[in-house]
Amino acid sequence: MRFGAAVLRAYDAEFGVEEVLLHSGPAADEVLVEIAGCGMCRTDLAVRRSAGRSPLPAVLGHEGAGVVVETGGPGTGLGAGDHVVLSFDSCGRCRSCLNAAPAYCDTFAPLNLFGGRAEHAARFTDAAGGALAPRWFGQSSFARYAVVPARNAVRVDPALPLELLGPLGCGFLTGAGAVLHSFAAGPGDTLVVLGAGAVGLAAVMAATAAGVLSVAVDRHPERLALAERFGATPLPAAAPDLPGRIRRLTDGGACYALDTTAAARLINDALHALRPTGHLGLVARLGTALPLEPGALDRGRRISHICEGDAVPGLLIPRLTGLWRAGLFPFDELIRTYPLAAVNEAERDCEAGRVVKPVLIPDPY
Repeated sequence: MRFGAAVLRAYDAEFGVEEVLLHSGPAADEVLVEIAGCGMCRTDLAVRRSAGRSPLPAVLGHEGAGVVVETGGPGTGLGAGDHVVLSFDSCGRCRSCLNAAPAYCDTFAPLNLFGGRAEHAARFTDAAGGALAPRWFGQSSFARYAVVPARNAVRVDPALPLELLGPLGCGFLTGAGAVLHSFAAGPGDTLVVLGAGAVGLAAVMAATAAGVLSVAVDRHPERLALAERFGATPLPAAAPDLPGRIRRLTDGGACYALDTTAAARLINDALHALRPTGHLGLVARLGTALPLEPGALDRGRRISHICEGDAVPGLLIPRLTGLWRAGLFPFDELIRTYPLAAVNEAERDCEAGRVVKPVLIPDPY
C-alpha cells in the first residue's frame, strides 16, 4: 500500500512529506493502524542532535493514535475497528518487561531509538524503493498508516477524541506517570516541577488530581500561567534564592521534584529545595556531566532517572483518560493540531515555545 508520511532525510534538513510504500501487512504479533493524530515530542526533534546514532532516512513520530485496520491474527488481542493509543516498544521477554517495567526493557534503546526491530525492516520503503529506517519507537507514526507491535497498542473507548490521544502514549504519560508511579505521590505531599512544557504540565495536572501541592518553575510567563491554571503555584526560574522560595511554598521543602530541563543550576536548586529523604527525578537526557553542589544530596535526598513515567501503558493510559473525563486531567488544552503537511511549521512552533504540544493530523483523516 502507498500513503503519505513525513520523512527526515538528513539531520539538518526539513521534513519532506512524500509517498512511502508498505510492502506487506502485519505479522502475527502486529497490527496495521490508520493514524488519526500523532503528537510531536522533543525526542523526535532530538534526532537532529543524536550524533548520527539514529539512522536516516526515517519516518519519526511516536505519539500516535488511530484505528486498527488489520491484525496479524487473534493473538494480538485486537480487532479491526478498535481505537488505540500507541506507546513505546519493548521486548516483552526480559527481566524488566516480565517485572512490569517495560520502560526499562533490556533492548529499549535499540528498539526505540537506534534502529527498531530487525524483523521485516525491508517492507517499508520510499516511493523509489529506497530503504527507510526501521520503526521509530515501534511506530513511525508521522504517517497515515503505521504497523506496530500489538503490545504497543492500548485499546481506548471510541467515544474519546482519538486524534488528540496520541501524546498520552509518551509525553503526557511520562509527566503523569512520574507523579503517580515513580513518586506515588498523594494527598499531603509536595512537588516542584522544573520546566512547564508538555511533560511538566502533565505532572502538574496529575499532582492536582492526586491532591498534591505543586510548584512550577519556568522562564516563560505564559507557561507559568498555564501551570497556575492547572493548580500549581508559579515561580519564575530567575527568582532569587529559588531553593529558599520553594521551601517556603512547600512548608519546609518539597517531598518530590521533577526536572524536565537538564539544566545543572535548576537541578541543584531542586535538590537544595527538597526536604530530608526527598526524591528528585530527571526525565530529560543530560548532554554533559552534572556537577552537584556541596550538600545537595545530604540528609537522605536522592536522585534518579525516570523513563516513560515508570508506566505500564496499558494501565496508565486508561487511568488518564478516566481522569480527563472527570475534568481532572485536561491535556487537550495543551494541544494545537496541524495537518501533516505542516510538519515543519509544527516543529518551528515547538522549538520556539509557541505551542506546548503539536499534534499532526494525516490527510485525509
